[in-house]
Amino acid sequence: MVNPSPPPSFYQADTYRTEESIGLMMRQILTSLAQGVEQKLANTALTHAQWMPVFKLHLGHASTVAELARECHLDAGAMTRMLDRLEAKGLCTRSRSETDRRVVNIALTPAGSQAATEIPAVLCEVLNGHLNGLSADEFATLKSLLQRVLHNTKGGAADNPGTPATTSFFPPLPGATDAR
Repeated sequence: MVNPSPPPSFYQADTYRTEESIGLMMRQILTSLAQGVEQKLANTALTHAQWMPVFKLHLGHASTVAELARECHLDAGAMTRMLDRLEAKGLCTRSRSETDRRVVNIALTPAGSQAATEIPAVLCEVLNGHLNGLSADEFATLKSLLQRVLHNTKGGAADNPGTPATTSFFPPLPGATDAR
């Protein structure tokens, strides 16, 4: 059995500088992306917190409350409150499973489906704005490097090897509310 080589030591405790942390930089970028999406959604029926569940339902990533909660990294109670708001806006419906009454199915309404079809344009506009000034080659390199770092989180270098990462497009905004 071959022992894997130790991970590189790009950071050292005695010379660590917060502003050079890729973790901090990625968090700042994600926060900026989330704020951009929130601004673009300001005149729609969706808040930053609400667009992801609607989009995940639209993409077919979930069809039950439990699946959607897992996909969106929310607990069941928070997802129920989110769905209460989305249902009140006429964007989704919930119904008990006929085969297992513990399961609650979710479906987008026509208005929810329409709202979901508008999300990619918002995401593309915000993402492209953040990538302004990069060449096609630089963009390809950036994606490749991020995929390699993401691969490290899924396997060998991660605390939970073999755990698949889920897509969570952007983190919650600090202090953001989904009450709209």
